[in-house]
Amino acid sequence: MTHPAPIHRRHLIVGAAATLGLYVLGGLAYAASSDNPMPPELRRALERDPLAPVLGNPDGDVTLTEFFDYNCPHCRPMAARVETLIGADPNLRVVFRELPVFGEGSVFAARASLASREQRLYWPFHRHLMNMRGRAEEASVLAAARRVGLDEGKLRADMEADWISDHLSTSLDLADHMGLLGTPTFIAGDEALFGRQEVSDLQRLIATARAR
Repeated sequence: MTHPAPIHRRHLIVGAAATLGLYVLGGLAYAASSDNPMPPELRRALERDPLAPVLGNPDGDVTLTEFFDYNCPHCRPMAARVETLIGADPNLRVVFRELPVFGEGSVFAARASLASREQRLYWPFHRHLMNMRGRAEEASVLAAARRVGLDEGKLRADMEADWISDHLSTSLDLADHMGLLGTPTFIAGDEALFGRQEVSDLQRLIATARAR
């Protein structure tokens, strides 16, 4: 997955049934979303996966799903913008899906980040990883873990949990099924935005989803 220069609003097109009981989206292409609504099975997989971290209002009336990678240069500045969105919208629910597509360091960071939930330190650790200088690799990720107070031994053990492998596999499958272009990708309702966005762009995406 790569990062082309243009950033587009796209509608999600429903295709044929695929593995995991999900539906394929025929890439991100222009279509009337009223004619191509997202199937309930896919929406549940995107928005209601109990393994996925949730920020904002867990009972919010609209869900924004973000696919991201800790080594994605366009994802890092989005972390603060997503928190701005949440602070301005008390009815927004945000689901995070780690999509480690930038090499082994990204996979290590994603596994460590998810494992930090077992120590109730996901959010401070997530912020540190998003604000770090340089690449997220084993050494830099563990240094960040120590800074937020994570027990390194427990973190390493928890990183091997089956649920983490399942979460990452599902994220990759969803991205493949939907033909996502890369990270970051934001999905709300039946539409998506790819690439670095302004807060106002995401607010319009959310408003469209809420209106429908």
